[in-house]
Amino acid sequence: MSGLPTPLDLTTQPRPVYVIGAGPAGLAAAAALRARGVRAVVVEKSDAVGTSWRRHYDRLHLHTTRRLSALPGLAMPRRFGRWVSRDDLVRYLEKYAEVHELELVTGVEVTRIEPAADGDGWTLHATGGRIMAAGAVVVATGFNHTPALPDLPGREAYTGRLLHAADYRNPEPYADQDVLVVGVGNTGAEIAVDLAEGGAARVRLAVRTTPHIVRRSTAGWPAQRTGILVRRLPVRLVDRLGALVAKASVPDLSAYGLPRPATGLYSRVREGAIPVQDVGLIEAVRAGRVEPVAAVQAFDGAEVVLADGSRITPDAVIAATGYRRALEGLVGDLGVLDERGRPRTHGAQTLEQAPGLYFTGFTNPISGMLREVALDAAKIAKAESRRMRTPA
Repeated sequence: MSGLPTPLDLTTQPRPVYVIGAGPAGLAAAAALRARGVRAVVVEKSDAVGTSWRRHYDRLHLHTTRRLSALPGLAMPRRFGRWVSRDDLVRYLEKYAEVHELELVTGVEVTRIEPAADGDGWTLHATGGRIMAAGAVVVATGFNHTPALPDLPGREAYTGRLLHAADYRNPEPYADQDVLVVGVGNTGAEIAVDLAEGGAARVRLAVRTTPHIVRRSTAGWPAQRTGILVRRLPVRLVDRLGALVAKASVPDLSAYGLPRPATGLYSRVREGAIPVQDVGLIEAVRAGRVEPVAAVQAFDGAEVVLADGSRITPDAVIAATGYRRALEGLVGDLGVLDERGRPRTHGAQTLEQAPGLYFTGFTNPISGMLREVALDAAKIAKAESRRMRTPA
């Protein structure tokens, strides 16, 4: 790796960098640190890498291209195709850890991080009473950490079948059933299409806020590349461009219950709402196989009460209502989280009161999460190798 400083001596690093989480973000950070001669130990609470990806539904493919989704130091095989499947991504992560000879500890959950008593580095408390001394810590526990069910009136007493999208695998158990999918993000939209194509008798999609829908690829040009190009442009300009592209490429679905959003695409992205990439939703809605309905207002016995006052009794309710980062127990008393429990910094950025404490993989940019964690990994490794060389 030309242009890099002389690698640090692994044997003179009594306190390694501990990377918490063996998903793409954690593995990328560990590999980048190792490439700069920094000893990195990945600690994973499950028994394998890529656990959250293994849990996703069977149909899942990346919405980002193969070439722009690879992690540092290992290309994805061409045989994976342009849109990589869930299973192929898991295979890639397993190979990635092997190729980079990552130091991986599985079956151990880090439960709390606190400053070291001597003021140098960090102390990690983990399951089994383990205590680990770290020179620095990279928190990469994942964007999709803890499933969040909607906290709506009557939920606890609801007598119907309610599950989170994290527990959905494929449409087979829902054949000939009436299913309500709650939430029209990418996960909810794709699960609704999967159910409609897989034999569900009726599929309704509860919509609270109408999403922006974009084509995953137009004339061979992936939406991800557009996301990369416009990231640093003025919000208003991107909103205007997005509206023009939508009118040209996405039909008006107002008659089906999905009107065009009043707020601009990039304005919504800045608020944390990622556009829905079309993998069959438009066609399914126009054909009546997926029916958009009002948002869920409450549960009442076996009934689901919608915001327009209507009541329905589906056989199953699948809540594609997102996840919590669940970082409060780990770092909640360090002043590094915002009011919504999200890290206040990411990548190579750290706070003055928390030197050597990094966060990666907690944002979901339109340029692609895997691409961004790859870039973050290089920045973290560079910052940490410099910090280790700087006298205290």
